[in-house]
Amino acid sequence: MAQFQRLVCFRTPKNVLSYGNAILPKGVTDARKATHAFLIEGNIFGAHKVTDKKVEIAKLESPLAFADIKTVRALGLNYEQHAKESKMPIPQYPIVFYKPATSIASPTADIKVPLMAQIPGLDYECELVIVIGKEGKDIPEEQALDHVLGYTLGNDVSHREWQIKRGGGQWSMGKGFDTWAPIGPAIVSSSVIKDPHTMKIKTILNGKVVQESSTADMIFSAKKAISFLSQGTTLLPGDLIFTGTPQGVGMGRNPPLWLKDGDVVDMELEGVGSISNKIVFEKEKAKL
Repeated sequence: MAQFQRLVCFRTPKNVLSYGNAILPKGVTDARKATHAFLIEGNIFGAHKVTDKKVEIAKLESPLAFADIKTVRALGLNYEQHAKESKMPIPQYPIVFYKPATSIASPTADIKVPLMAQIPGLDYECELVIVIGKEGKDIPEEQALDHVLGYTLGNDVSHREWQIKRGGGQWSMGKGFDTWAPIGPAIVSSSVIKDPHTMKIKTILNGKVVQESSTADMIFSAKKAISFLSQGTTLLPGDLIFTGTPQGVGMGRNPPLWLKDGDVVDMELEGVGSISNKIVFEKEKAKL
């Protein structure tokens, strides 16, 4: 079992990328408010130690370092009310798609929108994200949560035009651009969050609440999702599973509420913390 409670990945004042256990005042659970952490030594997925060395957090990064990220899976239409607002039937089986590791970004990173996606259709999706900590295949539901390192918060940024109309029926094109999956601020250990199905979650766009729900509305629970995704497929330490979004997305509104250049998207997940990301339209094509 993990020794940490709230795992953060951060830059020290000397720009050293480090893992630590966030130090927070009593009663505070949002790791974005942490200014220091106890340094972690060893393999976060195996033998590791939370030391008593207190280190300053100069900049929070994605709570899982890029080198430690494996496969990023995501579930679509996994909240009952979201399926209803999308005017789609309740899925019989989990709807699965993938996001590239390069879509993962820090809890305060800009969401960069390339020229090809600067058309109406840009949307937000607050989500509980499962971080796998132990390898497993064909995992029974009753053992699924034993494979969890912890939980974090993510924004499955989505472009509906590219997701639905221009993606050839595949969702990943509209969801996989660089920085389109900010996560954080910490990975909260499964020893702290024993039941991930009772957590309040919400999105605040430019200061106005646009999504507010509970993970209790998920159609396929965390353990069902883990078990399903592991059938015939080995889940690895460092795999991420975005578990779907509740109702209130821009696509489900009349008229639709699309994100614009300069918008600020804040998200909160009970017991985990918050992320805040600005929408930034790129002015030219990225140089390769």
